[in-house]
Amino acid sequence: MVRVPLTPADRERGERLGAMLREARAERSLVEVAAAAGISAETLRKIETGRIPTPAFFTVSALAGALDLSLDALVAAAAPPVPRENRATAV
Repeated sequence: MVRVPLTPADRERGERLGAMLREARAERSLVEVAAAAGISAETLRKIETGRIPTPAFFTVSALAGALDLSLDALVAAAAPPVPRENRATAV
């Protein structure tokens, strides 16, 4: 199977997701959160640093549960910013 190259927007979205996960993890160790989510610490490290910018849905769902985050909050954090000229119409 050939993987489609990631776009810059994909990479940016992955970086935003990783930043939100790091922020939500706060003082909890990476190993603790990874274990609670049922994933390896290395996988969590790669997601947080953007090296896995498009993690599987079930991985994101497990992390949301381990960090007490809603999936809606993660989607909002990973969504691209609304351009300034479109902010008045975006809801």
